[in-house]
Amino acid sequence: MNKTIIARTPAEMEEIGANLAPTMDNRMVISLIGPLGSGKTTLVKGLARGLLVTDIVVSPSYLLAREYQGRIALHHIDAYRISTLEELAEVGLDELLPPTSGVTAVEWPSRVEGIVDLSDIIVRIELLDHQARRVGISGGQHFGTS
Repeated sequence: MNKTIIARTPAEMEEIGANLAPTMDNRMVISLIGPLGSGKTTLVKGLARGLLVTDIVVSPSYLLAREYQGRIALHHIDAYRISTLEELAEVGLDELLPPTSGVTAVEWPSRVEGIVDLSDIIVRIELLDHQARRVGISGGQHFGTS
């Protein structure tokens, strides 16, 4: 599946995540690629809502990872400060790629060689202007097919 969507507001970006949630299953990895401020965390907020997470989703930047419980667990990793899979293992996050259970959403996956390659879904976000984003989604089987 390849799909491109234009999101003009944070609510639309969150809705993209919510629409992805039903396609997610245990042991899946979703890579979120885009520049700073492009809406990666906002998309994860929607993904969490769609997975029935009731906690408030915030960026994992300083903690590197956060976990939320919903229909299935959601692991949210910020790989910006990680440069190798070995560093990821040193902080105990390698077990989330792929996770033994739940879904792992990774921001800045291209900073760590190999993460994008093992992803089930890749989301590429491109800034069109100060509000609009082009969101390209590849992988997965069912998103946007209905």
